[in-house]
Amino acid sequence: MVPRVGLADVRAARGLLEGVAQTTPLAGLRDLSEQVGGPVLLKCENLQRTGSFKIRGAYVRIARLSDAERAGGVVAASAGNHAQG
Repeated sequence: MVPRVGLADVRAARGLLEGVAQTTPLAGLRDLSEQVGGPVLLKCENLQRTGSFKIRGAYVRIARLSDAERAGGVVAASAGNHAQG
């Protein structure tokens, strides 16, 4: 079962990412919003240094490692954006 992510979790992650990930803009899609009857927003994570949102999840996960886990090291394999961080 996947654990629920609450507002407190999001705020804690945001604190960890301060100074690491760039704050990126939201872009409203007027035509699509009209079609679906509600606001549709895109978070422009392509403007991150790596061109991807992946820095957020990877950084937060590594930052939350226990001392024992950290001592074991981290291996991340990627041929894409994840390898650029």
